[in-house]
Amino acid sequence: MRKLIEIACAGETLVGTLDDAAGTTGLLIVSGGNEIRIGAHRGMALLAEGVARADIPVLRFDRRGIGDSTGENRGFEASAADIAAAATAFRETGVERVIAYGNCDAATALAFFHAQAGIDALVLANPWTVEATDELPPAAAIRAHYAGKLRDPKEWLRLASGGVNIAKLARGLRKASQKPPETATSLPARLAAALAQAQVPVTILLAQGDSTAIAFADAFKGEAFDAARAKVRIETLDSASHSFAGAADKAWLLETVLKTLR
Repeated sequence: MRKLIEIACAGETLVGTLDDAAGTTGLLIVSGGNEIRIGAHRGMALLAEGVARADIPVLRFDRRGIGDSTGENRGFEASAADIAAAATAFRETGVERVIAYGNCDAATALAFFHAQAGIDALVLANPWTVEATDELPPAAAIRAHYAGKLRDPKEWLRLASGGVNIAKLARGLRKASQKPPETATSLPARLAAALAQAQVPVTILLAQGDSTAIAFADAFKGEAFDAARAKVRIETLDSASHSFAGAADKAWLLETVLKTLR
């Protein structure tokens, strides 16, 4: 049974959608970016429907300032109270064990704030590690993109015939050659520390061709993630869809999430 619920949060009201079911383990879905709780391509609503059919309750919600919820949208790094309020409300429906799923910056937010929300396990898809400085994709994604093109003879013909935007190519190559700063306050370093300190099971899902996932995978190889690598499980999908939009991607996501929940 699907119904709307209201959740008090720091003087504001979050609006959520509860897919009720008999199980006492539940899935809390946290939306990424400025997406409403339905998700891109209705992905979060469809995931919730599939999980609920397996007799597992699901709660999705709009954080403050997004969709139907009141308040100011201050971004994912200010969503600790929203996640905690949603987890508390979920337990008040009878759920005893909360597993949280988030994609993109919602995944990073869950890594940062799950402990204070009392979340019991994490499923993090394509975690956000990019501190944007321009409109270009992350440097690691640009390197992967050009590596593929250099192996394709047709791309060399395009370059020779003037079919390539040289200015854009130069900007891309310049960014690809840059190494992001490794400071304790950088987003990747803070994410690495949060994962290393996590006291709950963590599964990370990566769509291997997605630029955000490529950036995370590149950061994950670094020294900052040494402690985290021993604590998390990685599941990969041969897809470039950040939101797992295709039918096969959706089926894989549902199967993988259900495996974690069980």
